[in-house]
Amino acid sequence: MSLDIGQLEQAKAGTTVALADLLQAIPFNDQGLVPVIAQDATTQQVLMLAWMDSTAIQRTVDEGYACYYSRSRASYWRKGETSGHVQRVRKIQFDCDADALLLQVDQTGAACHTNRDHCFYLELDLESDACTVRVTQDPPQTK
Repeated sequence: MSLDIGQLEQAKAGTTVALADLLQAIPFNDQGLVPVIAQDATTQQVLMLAWMDSTAIQRTVDEGYACYYSRSRASYWRKGETSGHVQRVRKIQFDCDADALLLQVDQTGAACHTNRDHCFYLELDLESDACTVRVTQDPPQTK
């Protein structure tokens, strides 16, 4: 069956679609990737943004832990494979036109490569004439 994402916009609650059909219908970008937001399933804190292709999505589904595609290294990486700061996936959601994913995860340790709890620690001050960026979370203490 060839799935058109538009069909899902009109689908009734409880409609199911095979993962293989959905993976073929996702409008991946020119590099074959789709952006993925990881969110803490308990606190709802947005943790990070990464990228997946169909293989990374399938690996994540099969293994239950977030697997991403690194654009800079042109390779797959399992979140926490070197740091131990893994993301156990509780839920995967797609937006209405399936061009972005949301992973709800149980985050072990820091989510950011800077060793902060999350990657969104830079905040634009919209009240300031200078529109300055503020760091909203201290870097971890080094011993």
